[in-house]
Amino acid sequence: MPVAASAIYFLNLRGDVLINRLYRDDVGGNMVDAFRTHIMQTKELGVCPVRQIGGCSFFYMRISNVYVVIVVSSNANVACAFKFVVEAVALFKSYFGGSFDEDAIRNNFVLIYELLDEIMDFGYPQNLSPEILKLYITQEGVRSPFSSKPTDKPVPNATLQVTGAVGWRREGLLYKKNEVFLDIVESVNLLMSSKGSVLRCDVTGKILMKCFLSGMPDLKLGLNDKIGLEKESQLKSRPTKSGKTIELDDVTFHQCVNLTRFNSEKTVSFVPPDGEFELMKYRITEGVNLPFRVLPTIKELGRTRMEVNVKVKSVFGAKMFALGVVIKVPVPKQTAKTSFQVTSGRAKYNASIDCLVWKIRKFPGQTEPTMSAEVELISTMTEKKSWTRPPIQMEFQVPMFTASGLRVRFLKVWEKSGYNTVEWVRYITKAGSYEIRC
Repeated sequence: MPVAASAIYFLNLRGDVLINRLYRDDVGGNMVDAFRTHIMQTKELGVCPVRQIGGCSFFYMRISNVYVVIVVSSNANVACAFKFVVEAVALFKSYFGGSFDEDAIRNNFVLIYELLDEIMDFGYPQNLSPEILKLYITQEGVRSPFSSKPTDKPVPNATLQVTGAVGWRREGLLYKKNEVFLDIVESVNLLMSSKGSVLRCDVTGKILMKCFLSGMPDLKLGLNDKIGLEKESQLKSRPTKSGKTIELDDVTFHQCVNLTRFNSEKTVSFVPPDGEFELMKYRITEGVNLPFRVLPTIKELGRTRMEVNVKVKSVFGAKMFALGVVIKVPVPKQTAKTSFQVTSGRAKYNASIDCLVWKIRKFPGQTEPTMSAEVELISTMTEKKSWTRPPIQMEFQVPMFTASGLRVRFLKVWEKSGYNTVEWVRYITKAGSYEIRC
């Protein structure tokens, strides 16, 4: 459920109330005394930002020399409460010239009361966008002498932005060259057994965009996801084209996406913010294309020697390559000496992490480089304990490759003036938690 805050307090480091606002009558005005007694006057201050005293919960955060405390009397979303505090402080800073401390609050208490009435209604968060609130709360705060001067920006249409759904973009933007940059960035998480079977595998991805477009454009993004292609074929009354389709799980969108159109047409339509933003996040658990396969062989020869052989095969296209490939092979703590033979890159022993570190700066596709190492161990008089082998870890970055198979089918830009745009699309796959047991 949302925050449903009963009250919000701003306290200094001594516990004095600088300003407060009661939104509900389910808590008493003396709740701040409980916060002082049970939290501020004990050693538990700063240990946990969430405390429950009696029938109320206290969510608090320190910014500069001010404690912001939210009091709730029912079960509430803690993450939403802290997100509200962060956004509210950013809003206050935009009015106060970038500062938020005890002096700024004392100098602007009238403005703060007005803002608190706008950003929360009966305990529920409302609009916290500085660009929108400044359109109808035009009072300027008392600025610190060290704060930066406000920049003059063209005033957009207040009625359109407050009542409409495009509060994230102002009107009147103009660029000489209209461009859209789209990046699909994926992280592969893998846990593989020593026999080569996949124990866990998934991909978390996000679509990042950077827009430099004039006016109020309407963008439409098409992906090769299964549901979207099936919906398009139904609307156009024709069979789906052959090709790989994927199923997206746990999809979350930026607020600019038209969810009504997505639910009906399964296409991502939106009026983008100006500049850089994250359009959507997703997760995929089936049909993952692993960029690398690691084949390790570790032999313990007595108590003082080990042989390590690792073969890494890149399974992506021969015209592609990976950058910054790092393979970390764990070895025992009593390692004394190592010698290596590698067919590509460089390898060395890193005593601080007890690993053989093999680095390949540029790893071409469809290749199988190998590393062979002889490890000498220090002989000890004590009884040897069995060595629990940690998994091999791998780091990499593969441009123009997606482990999920996600592809952009089209990216359309429409604006009433009809200008031409340049679209750039890039794919990047990185290692998240890429581990192979040995």
